[in-house]
Amino acid sequence: MLLQDIPKIKHTNSNNFFLLCGPCAIESEDMAFRIAERVLEITNKLEIPYIFKGSFKKANRSRIDSFTGIGDEKALEILAKVSEKFNVPTVTDIHEVSDAAKAAQYVDVLQIPAFLVRQTDLVVAAAKTGKVVNLKKGQFMSPEAMKHAVQKVKDAGSDKAWITDRGTMFGYQDMIVDFRGIPTMREFAPTVLDVTHSLQQPNQSAGVTGGRPDMIETIARAGIVNNVDGLFIETHFDPANAKSDGANMLHLDNLEGLLTNLTAIRKLVNTL
Repeated sequence: MLLQDIPKIKHTNSNNFFLLCGPCAIESEDMAFRIAERVLEITNKLEIPYIFKGSFKKANRSRIDSFTGIGDEKALEILAKVSEKFNVPTVTDIHEVSDAAKAAQYVDVLQIPAFLVRQTDLVVAAAKTGKVVNLKKGQFMSPEAMKHAVQKVKDAGSDKAWITDRGTMFGYQDMIVDFRGIPTMREFAPTVLDVTHSLQQPNQSAGVTGGRPDMIETIARAGIVNNVDGLFIETHFDPANAKSDGANMLHLDNLEGLLTNLTAIRKLVNTL
């Protein structure tokens, strides 16, 4: 599953799903440390392999006045500090070819955003860093089409690719997860379910994306039952005041109960 290729990752022999989890965007060192510490405490208790997630910049925004970041180098340095302080690997998304080599100096996994997963130069640049490349399935793409994105990583000389499903556009303002796609995509690469982004409600008239956080456990349970390899969950201790994607993030206080339930389901699935 390539987890052994990622420095600092723990619990790789637990037969549990792995977890990419953290805030949507890096807002400050204090918030990153606070979230990482709590998530690590939970994942160690439940023996879940854990990768801290945080975007060093947000390039895809509805409005020009939306929060995009605290500065690239500053945010990347915070990601490196999280990794060093808590001894965990990290993941961040990249948006331009020049981001690949820059971000690879600080993090362990490079994520290709769903809207950009067909951008060949970006995928190739990420693959050539030698880091694991997490390919988010485009909201406009079929599961079968992700075979070609994975092949680009391989053709660039790397076998370190994951696929992450973050839902498919359902009309103009909603997302839906087609769970038939999970076994299909697992034929191509380890597959992650992005629980929180799949519950977005984009294109709102106010220019701020909405969401359905009340459905997080429903979607996550279905993913585990369908043998997804990993889960992607954005969390914050104050989602209402988060600078990005607060409408669909999980409150940090609710994470332990959710992961406890999901771990129990995974153990049951493993016996079938």
